[in-house]
Amino acid sequence: MVTFNILLGVILLVSFLLILVVMVQQPKGGGLSSSFGGNAQVVGGVKKTGDFLDKSTWTLGTLLIVCILLSNIVLKQNKGDISNSRVLEGHKQETTTPVLPSTPTNNETPNK
Repeated sequence: MVTFNILLGVILLVSFLLILVVMVQQPKGGGLSSSFGGNAQVVGGVKKTGDFLDKSTWTLGTLLIVCILLSNIVLKQNKGDISNSRVLEGHKQETTTPVLPSTPTNNETPNK
């Protein structure tokens, strides 16, 4: 479960970074990045930040998908540990079959 918790932390971090990168990108009508330097393509001495932001968006998106798939694999491997949980054992013992209410027959009239 430790590996799953680490992957969960990485997923949260990558998701947060992906949100930031997407918000900074400049859409067609101007965006958050245009407020830092007007319409100039130079922000912090770096030219063409759009290319960097585009590549980082694809990289973070790919990393997010890979981490989610890895967490699924790790969770399936730890399934044996989860099935031996005391909480699940107690839940299995308490389950009963539900009793369905009887429907009135033609001779009986339902109470109103």
